[in-house]
Amino acid sequence: MPLPFLTAERAPETVRDDTLPHATQDHWRRPYRLGGLRVAIAAVLLLLASYVLMSAVIIALAGGPAAASVTLAIAVVTITFALRILRIGIWVSPHGLRQVNLLTTRTVRWRDISRVSTVQQPVKWLGLPRTVQGQALLIERRRGEPLRTLLTDRNSDFLRRPDAFDRAADLIEAWADESR
Repeated sequence: MPLPFLTAERAPETVRDDTLPHATQDHWRRPYRLGGLRVAIAAVLLLLASYVLMSAVIIALAGGPAAASVTLAIAVVTITFALRILRIGIWVSPHGLRQVNLLTTRTVRWRDISRVSTVQQPVKWLGLPRTVQGQALLIERRRGEPLRTLLTDRNSDFLRRPDAFDRAADLIEAWADESR
């Protein structure tokens, strides 16, 4: 049985010549795939949350509504934490660049960004205090301090995928050049 969605061939009418075919769409998108480590951590947290939710049901059936509500709140916080871990990263749209951290989100319009460049510098390995030599994507604003370096070739999204880091950095630089 043929599976046309698995083939790499495209019909001639669907092939586009521009470098950023999604630039006309008006929503935020991540210019790279998530790394396996972050997905694995989120999956384990969601699995843990399912057990906590089951515990909340058992506690509620046993007659302890206060304890069940506390257990339910723990499960909701765990699910929220897992989903937030999956959202961490850099997102782009025609409006600007969005840097999503665990607890905060910072949005910068493209016209407020003076330069986006890839530089060699000491970077944190998996976000830990230990630093190693690597590449980082620096985003400098016209006014104010530069954004905190979030995209490096040693973070959980690009740890064993240096080509993916290069593609993501090039794509973000292309967004910046095109949108300014």
